[in-house]
Amino acid sequence: MINYLVIDKIIKDALIEDCPSDDITTNSIIGEESISTVELICKEEGIVAGLEVFKRVFDLLGNVEIEFYKRDGDNVHVKDRIAFLKGNTRSLLVGERIALNLLQRMSGIATLTNRFIQEIKHTNAKLLDTRKTTPNLRILEKYSVKIGGGCNHRFNLSDGIMIKDNHISAAGGIKRAIELTRKNSSFVRKIEVETENLEMVQEALLAGADIIMLDNMSLEIAKEAVEIIGKRALIEFSGNVELNNIKEIAEIGVDYISVGALTHSAKILDFSLKNLTLLEN
Repeated sequence: MINYLVIDKIIKDALIEDCPSDDITTNSIIGEESISTVELICKEEGIVAGLEVFKRVFDLLGNVEIEFYKRDGDNVHVKDRIAFLKGNTRSLLVGERIALNLLQRMSGIATLTNRFIQEIKHTNAKLLDTRKTTPNLRILEKYSVKIGGGCNHRFNLSDGIMIKDNHISAAGGIKRAIELTRKNSSFVRKIEVETENLEMVQEALLAGADIIMLDNMSLEIAKEAVEIIGKRALIEFSGNVELNNIKEIAEIGVDYISVGALTHSAKILDFSLKNLTLLEN
């Protein structure tokens, strides 16, 4: 999972933001050679994700060893001991907030994703994320979706073709947009088209779309669209998907359901570094 070129930049930027020169509190109290231990404790029920990223914060700061008792994807509970850290006290204190922020964010996404997955696991529908991610944290957030049991949609604009409403308007229609896309992009790329009504679904089918997105459709209209499309294209449902309605959506027979809330609205899963014990000062 870890692409250190990307992950290290995220962490280093975060450390510079939080500690642009010195940690004036820690450095006033703690000696440079001080050694301590501390425990990573879970404070909520959920799915843990991001333990390697948590560790990497302290790898970059240096002189900290970590023993984990859980792995990414594990269920965690209140008061669970997740890890034991031993090392330079200054590194532990400087890295604490950044490491926790990343771990909490990633675990919150994994936890929310898994809640959606539980609602549709009896169907063949796959849960997708979107590009509605925190700027510069997309690689971490999409990884967290996978840990929670979901699948990744495209990572960026270079990763896949999706003809959306404004593309259709600019091209003068779905047929013309698909023609231009096929002419100007690689033949190995699948083409997804966003549709908002049954007329657009028909046009996308006739134009040879590989994937048809049913965007913000009512359940009744979406059912009709699924019947019209049949097996002639893959079907993605998107828009206003929540925990209380995703089961009904999945049961109409769509192949994919994309949920922006997985990354833009996930609540963090709370962890703390507790029980710091000074071994050498």
